[in-house]
Amino acid sequence: MSRRPHPLIGLTTYGRNADNRFHLPAEYIEAVRRAGGVPLLIAPGESRLDSLFGTLDALVLTGGGDLDPGHYGGRAHDTNYGFDAERDAAEMAIARAALGSTLPTLGICRGEQILNVAAGGTLIEHLPDEVGESVLHRVPPRNPVAHDIDITPGSTLATVLGRTACSIASWHHQAVRRVADGFVVVARAADGTIEAIERPAHRWLVAVQWHPELTAATDPVQQRLFDALVAEAGRH
Repeated sequence: MSRRPHPLIGLTTYGRNADNRFHLPAEYIEAVRRAGGVPLLIAPGESRLDSLFGTLDALVLTGGGDLDPGHYGGRAHDTNYGFDAERDAAEMAIARAALGSTLPTLGICRGEQILNVAAGGTLIEHLPDEVGESVLHRVPPRNPVAHDIDITPGSTLATVLGRTACSIASWHHQAVRRVADGFVVVARAADGTIEAIERPAHRWLVAVQWHPELTAATDPVQQRLFDALVAEAGRH
């Protein structure tokens, strides 16, 4: 089979809304298109993963509401929002399939958390309870905020971004607690919050806690994550 001129990039979508529609913020799609990829939206409920993974050249697990803490033995918190059993089940299955494949994969915010939990890790249910508010990871009521991170030299993430520190668009209240076996931490905030993990044994799997799609249109550093994913997809 000949190589496609433009790699096909799967992106998970948000769950069903009140109008029984699936959707995804356009910034994700635009970032993939700028990188030269063709976006394919994967709505919750898709179970034919063999066909899906046989078609895609790369995968993006996107952001969204909280993962039900029952998936990682956590506790409910009054700040939890957006629980969606259909989306949780679909994305946990997709994440496990991605972990067992060679498909280039990028996890973003919730997507990082899903990958970590699917591999056996856990999450911090509400960051301010454990790390305080010296670094704000979102601002009330639930809005993004910028802060700096430090990146491990020599990591895939550092190579892709071309630096070992940068400012990111942060929009979350949960993060990785126990890192799953097979993953390594490659970025942290000043308060110690895990901001990125990688899976060295995988062909290309990077997961970040922030939202690179929010600033990628104007920040070339953040666009490089999508550029690198699509470039790897072209080699897949």
